[in-house]
Amino acid sequence: MRFSHRVETLLLKTVASSFSGLSWPAARERGAALGSFVGALGIRRDVARANLALAFPEKTQAWRERVLAEHYRELGRVAAEYPRIAELARAPREEVFAGWVGEEHVRAAAAMGRGVIFLTGHVSNFELGAAAVARDHPMALVFKPLSNPGAEAWVTAIRRSIGVELLPIGAGVRGAVRRLRSGGAIAMLADQDARRDGVFVPFFGRPASTAAGPAWLSLATGAPIVFCTITREADGRFVLRFQPPLVPLGDAADAAAVRVLTARHTALLEAVVRERPEQWFWLHKRWKTAQPGGDGAVV
Repeated sequence: MRFSHRVETLLLKTVASSFSGLSWPAARERGAALGSFVGALGIRRDVARANLALAFPEKTQAWRERVLAEHYRELGRVAAEYPRIAELARAPREEVFAGWVGEEHVRAAAAMGRGVIFLTGHVSNFELGAAAVARDHPMALVFKPLSNPGAEAWVTAIRRSIGVELLPIGAGVRGAVRRLRSGGAIAMLADQDARRDGVFVPFFGRPASTAAGPAWLSLATGAPIVFCTITREADGRFVLRFQPPLVPLGDAADAAAVRVLTARHTALLEAVVRERPEQWFWLHKRWKTAQPGGDGAVV
């Protein structure tokens, strides 16, 4: 492990341990303060400002600055909660969640007998959402390993503690297909720049390179996509929302079918981000890859 990775891992564990003796509400508040501090340092702030300007050009700069300030606070809350995800997922539902909306859509998707792809974005504490859903609907999590092996080991231990199977992107594709074809479920993310390997679909009116994996898996196996998001309420609890299943139409070898299904789930994400902009991850260069021959944007 590189020296920088050792330092990063030590810092990560030190920050995490500072929340361990606190109650959940107290940890949230300390996390929010930590988030404000990180925002004041300007970490990734220019990227986030540019993204917000692209997504919400009709809003005032003051509005976007308020969203960004609250976004840093939300990131801090999520960081404070991360070490206790398993504890929160196993707590009585009403203590952690103000509501689960649309759970009938999960049952309808499962009843099709072709497996279920739970798809979400980097909205609030999305990993807590996966952990909570996995209690009632066992799933495998398709993930991209971190470049820091020490941090990856720490994160993996937490993910294993919530009882989900882990499938790394790439090598885990066969496992994902196998699980879906046996009627099981997987969970995926698809809201970050996918570079030249992605499918370009509209996101806030701009072409965005988006991972084709969820749509391809859905079309290849017949498994419907259930788009779901977790958002935080004013009292600190969450609402988990499931959208009606997106039933695949077409063949995985058909690029147009992959693009259409990718655009459908991306539109669902955009609707959530428009409703709760402070809770989506703005610090990532979402429009980094320009569409070849198109009006792409580089942030």
